[in-house]
Amino acid sequence: MPESAAAAQQAVLSSGPQPFGSRLAAAMAARGPLCVGIDPHPGLLADWGLNDDVAGLERFSLTVVEAVATLAAAVKPQVALYERHGSAGMAVLERTLAVAADAGVLSIADAKRGDIGSTMAAYADAWLRDGSALAADSVTLSPYLGFESLRPALDLAAESGRGVFVLALTSNPEGKSVQHVGGSESVARRIAEAAAEENRRYSGAMGSVGLVVGATIGGALTELGLDLDAVHGPILAPGLGAQGATPADLRATFGAAYPAVLATSSRGILAAGPAIAGLRSATEATRDGLLEG
Repeated sequence: MPESAAAAQQAVLSSGPQPFGSRLAAAMAARGPLCVGIDPHPGLLADWGLNDDVAGLERFSLTVVEAVATLAAAVKPQVALYERHGSAGMAVLERTLAVAADAGVLSIADAKRGDIGSTMAAYADAWLRDGSALAADSVTLSPYLGFESLRPALDLAAESGRGVFVLALTSNPEGKSVQHVGGSESVARRIAEAAAEENRRYSGAMGSVGLVVGATIGGALTELGLDLDAVHGPILAPGLGAQGATPADLRATFGAAYPAVLATSSRGILAAGPAIAGLRSATEATRDGLLEG
């Protein structure tokens, strides 16, 4: 880690409440543009020699945080894989988020929440409010009840110094049936433009309203006329590694917006566990690939 980048990150993280976008930009400059997904799938638990129960869930999650906290800009627990264990699983998620915070690595709760009115306000309260047991540095949101339905989360994130990542252009085949509708005036483009407008409230290099754009979308950005560079926010790009995307693919796909891309790898790194050394080696190799060229 360059000394200047490390010093810049420390200055941002120790100077009191800062917008999430500023904190993420500092972390990416210091550690590289990598987010490690914490995905405790039953198959991965078995590969690690762990039972598919709460004890295995906790051992898996805390091991990943211990291994990657100083190497990745962020970690991203997949909330559904904690929910499947009921209230005890959610307690593990609470502890995982707290341990990540203590370790100094940013967290993205991959919850994909979205609703209207008081229900959306309750989701925002759970994931973005100071003092909430589930409070993460940021949370993923679904805008498909209308971007403005996310208003409670957008406003609370700005108030609390946290961030959001809004689903915009996912790589699953079914996503096209909604996100691509409208061609040059597609749903995905309107979401990106709304995020850009929202980021006008933030100064600095990066706003706190990010987008989720799949790493394996190919030429969809060009086809739909999306200008991600104009969003002025981070781009969370899942799909690096086991899902097939390479660092070269990311550079080609995102073009001028690549400096804002936070690439996510889950299975490609997690498969190197359960040994801390193996996880760290896989994380370093993945991160270095993103920094080359």
